[in-house]
Amino acid sequence: MDKELLRVVIIATGLLVIMGMLAWHFFKNKKFSQDMGFFSDQVFGNINESLVVHNEHDDFDIVQLEKPAHPADELEGQLRDGFDDDFDLDEHEPPQRFVAPEIIQFSVVSKTNEGFYGLDLLKAFRIAELEYGSLKIFERLDAKRMVDFGVACMAGPGTFPASAGMDDFYCPGVVFFMQPGVLDDAVKVFDDFLEAVNILAVELDGEVLDHDRKALTNATIQSIRQSL
Repeated sequence: MDKELLRVVIIATGLLVIMGMLAWHFFKNKKFSQDMGFFSDQVFGNINESLVVHNEHDDFDIVQLEKPAHPADELEGQLRDGFDDDFDLDEHEPPQRFVAPEIIQFSVVSKTNEGFYGLDLLKAFRIAELEYGSLKIFERLDAKRMVDFGVACMAGPGTFPASAGMDDFYCPGVVFFMQPGVLDDAVKVFDDFLEAVNILAVELDGEVLDHDRKALTNATIQSIRQSL
C-alpha cells in the first residue's frame, strides 16, 4: 500500500473514532437527563400541595426583638430608686436648734373688756409668791433676795399702784418676763416662771400667750426649756 492510501485510511479511521466518541457521549447525556427527570417525578411529583410554601405574595415585617431585662438589672434599679427616695440629701437640710430669746415673755390676758380687778390681782400675786418691788412691779426673789423674774402691767406705764390703790385699779393683762442669760440655774427659774404664770391664769381665769401673742403651747415651752 502506497503512502497516499495509508494516509487516507488513518484519517478515515480517526474520523470514525471521533464520531464514535461523540455518539457515545450524546447517548450517555441523554440517558442521564431522562434518569433525572424520572427521579424528579418520583421524589417531588407526589408532594401534598398543602405542604408547598408559596412565598411570591408574602410580606414580611422584620421586628427587632428587645433584649429581656436581666433580674440583676431590675433589682439594681429598684434599690437605686429606693435609696433616692429614702436619702434625698440635696432637698433636706438638718433641723435648726431652737435658741431661746434673751428675754422670755409670757402674758396672761383678761377674757373680758373690763380687765383684771386690782384686788384679784393682788390676791393672785401673793399665791404665786410675788412681791411688790421698788420699780412698782411684782417680782419673784431668790434666797439671796435677787430677782429671778418680774411681772408688769400690759397697760402703760407698766407699773402697779401700791396695795392701797389696788381697789380701784383694772388691768387688761400682765406680762411675765425673765432674762435667762443672767441666771445661775435658768432651767429651775423657768419652771418657777411657768408655775407662776399658770397660777395667775387659773386664779384670774385668764388666757396665756407666748412672746408672739399666740396661745402658748407645750411645744413652745419644751423648745425654750431645752435651749436653756
